[in-house]
Amino acid sequence: MALSQETIDIVKSTVPVLEKHGVTITTVFYKNMFKNHPELLNIFNHTNQSQGRQQTALANMVLAAAKHIDQLESVVPAVVQVAHKHRGLGVKPEHYPIVGKHLLEAIKEVLGDAATDDIINAWAEAYGVIAQAFIDIEADMYKSAKNQVGGWEDFKELEVVEKVKESDVITSFYFKAKDGQSLPTYEPGQYITVNVNLPGEKYALNRQYSLSCAPGNDYYRISVKREADFEPNGKVSNYLHDHINVGDTIQASAPAGDFTLNMEETAPVTLISGGVGLTPMMSMLETLVKNNSNRHVTFIHSARNEGVHAFSKEACELAGKLHNGSCYYGYQDPVNKDGDHDFTGYITKEFLADKISKDTICYVCGPVPFLKAVVTILSDLGVSDENIRYEFFGPALELEKVEAAV
Repeated sequence: MALSQETIDIVKSTVPVLEKHGVTITTVFYKNMFKNHPELLNIFNHTNQSQGRQQTALANMVLAAAKHIDQLESVVPAVVQVAHKHRGLGVKPEHYPIVGKHLLEAIKEVLGDAATDDIINAWAEAYGVIAQAFIDIEADMYKSAKNQVGGWEDFKELEVVEKVKESDVITSFYFKAKDGQSLPTYEPGQYITVNVNLPGEKYALNRQYSLSCAPGNDYYRISVKREADFEPNGKVSNYLHDHINVGDTIQASAPAGDFTLNMEETAPVTLISGGVGLTPMMSMLETLVKNNSNRHVTFIHSARNEGVHAFSKEACELAGKLHNGSCYYGYQDPVNKDGDHDFTGYITKEFLADKISKDTICYVCGPVPFLKAVVTILSDLGVSDENIRYEFFGPALELEKVEAAV
């Protein structure tokens, strides 16, 4: 359904208001929606809520939609990224009217008389079009997830067949389907959503973890960092580390996500990670090795110290199997300052300058400050925006704003 020019003009006129009051509106929206529909707490990430991430993410999504309401095709990549997360979480068409109702009510509550009937009606019409775009894209994703070999639509019971401690803070869990069926393939870089019911928690908790090995095995592997420094950040990770062992089961989605390695490209590729951001990179690196790639492949990892560095030996061994592979790693605060790491402190422009050419395709994954720093360096080195591909473990964000998003 096309929007009328009048609706487009009215929605665009709300941009300044959304820039000023967007987060307030989305904060009110979530508070009221969860009050009236607490069952949705089984879907939404409680940590992102408590830290204000999801409120900021939605505010930026609404703002982006308002700015580009006359050319919504420009925000399709953001819609696809969010749709992957929605499919992994189990968001369904019946949820969208609930969201729309409470979003419009929040706009009215925050803006008061400034939210005229014309504004509310225009946003109702615009929301209907945007919601339908999500519903249509997600319908195709659910269908694809279900119809692939070994696939399923929502959640399926997976059994832990192996548990391996990779570092002081990261442990890998290997899964097979409890029913003995084969597991569907996936693209290197994708994740699964783990759904758990913790003792003492009223609602289920969902977390999305990258698959940390190449596709083509008869198992899935996720490598989970124990988040012990924050609360409630660590609820699921600590539960997995402390209570999930070989023989136990979890509920998981089929793989999803659009931060994936393009195997059809032939340009040099560099995988740059910080902390637990190396997990999708391990899947990408192993895939390049399995496919006997002739590309120039560079693997660069930054960790706090040797104790928390997972896959240090495995990554460099994999890179060594490639025709044109190299592996570098460094520590912000090394235990052994004279160790064999390649850099101390943070990744710098000087360190990357002779390892990155302008035509290199760079995949970057890690914490927000790490992403901001590395993406800025890559841009300064002349790498084009289309060749800088990054993933943040949380609501997607605009790096220029530190935490923002779709």
